[in-house]
Amino acid sequence: MPLPKSAELFYGLKLTDEQRVYVDSIFDNQITIVNAKAGTGKTTLAVGAAKILNKPLYYIFSPVEEDALGYTPGEVEDKESKYIVPLLDALKEIKEDYRFALYREANPEHIQKVAWVFAKSHVFVRGSNIKNATVIIDESQNLTKGELKKVLTRIHDSCKVIMIGHDGQCDLDRPEKSGFVPYLEHFENEPYAQVVELTKNFRGRLARHADELHW
Repeated sequence: MPLPKSAELFYGLKLTDEQRVYVDSIFDNQITIVNAKAGTGKTTLAVGAAKILNKPLYYIFSPVEEDALGYTPGEVEDKESKYIVPLLDALKEIKEDYRFALYREANPEHIQKVAWVFAKSHVFVRGSNIKNATVIIDESQNLTKGELKKVLTRIHDSCKVIMIGHDGQCDLDRPEKSGFVPYLEHFENEPYAQVVELTKNFRGRLARHADELHW
């Protein structure tokens, strides 16, 4: 079932027509792939939809300097913390306190019991078996074909998947290795999948104009 058409607001946000298509797809399809520039609300809407779906959320991201991650000081959660800022911002937007929503090994037991968000880089997903959850793969353009395959092949059909990326903003040293567009094309004609785009940048004219510079 899509988000009810009578629901004018989504966590206090009035959805544009293209945002509603995006949110509806999350509810209607097993996998939604969104190709959108920065500032379009793609992560916030995905996290908001995940909250409504009421399943554990696995937020998966790519540390571009994967080789150096193991040498970063601290535990795994410390190493990965700088990559989950979009997630923390999204939780704030939907009025969720990350201290209670986000699972952390160091949290007291009573907080761990109510936490519903698990943030993991693809580096630490290998060997996982993901069932009955919502999975957001953020900044998917920064994952190679092999890395995306590693993540997607861990996911059971009891899951919803939202693959977020932008084909014009890849941070890999060799952008041609990105798996985002190949997997977008691989899934776009499957009956359980939908590819959507978001075009409106809500951050304003400065961010929009900066995004128009190409090299």
